[in-house]
Amino acid sequence: MSIQTIRNVFSVDTGYRLSDDQMVNHFPNHYELTRKDLMIKNIKRYRKELEKEGSPLAEKDENGKYIYLDFVPVTFMLPADYNLFVEEFRKNPSSTWIMKPCGKAQGKGIFLINKLSQIKKWSRDSRTSTFVAASSGKEAYVISLYIDNPLLIGGKKFDLRLYVLVTTYRPLKCY
Repeated sequence: MSIQTIRNVFSVDTGYRLSDDQMVNHFPNHYELTRKDLMIKNIKRYRKELEKEGSPLAEKDENGKYIYLDFVPVTFMLPADYNLFVEEFRKNPSSTWIMKPCGKAQGKGIFLINKLSQIKKWSRDSRTSTFVAASSGKEAYVISLYIDNPLLIGGKKFDLRLYVLVTTYRPLKCY
């Protein structure tokens, strides 16, 4: 449900009101963080912004990896970043990658790969030898380097979700 739909349903004109124990937990453009592809885009943009500002948070080690902004593994968008992904994959061919559809939730459509041939469902166009474009109806995926030894609770992977109230962005104030 969009914010506009919520506003229309709970408007003065309709007379509908939320009960005291009800709340709407979405905010405008919330999908910028909740969709995997947009979240990655925003994290990459944030990293670039910090680099441009010369922030110590953007410091990298001798291998070119972020020291303080390493909370997201190497990630690409498919099909758009296919060639960049292949280049990174070939640097360490024994690695495992996790593919997640951008517009799904609850683990639907997620799978692991460790060979380039395993992503043939997004096959190359044999005539042009380029990756099939998203406009062709192929679903967009996020592909990330799989964390081999994840933190587990009771032998199971878990999400840690933190909710933060951001009152201003410049300067950043969070509670």
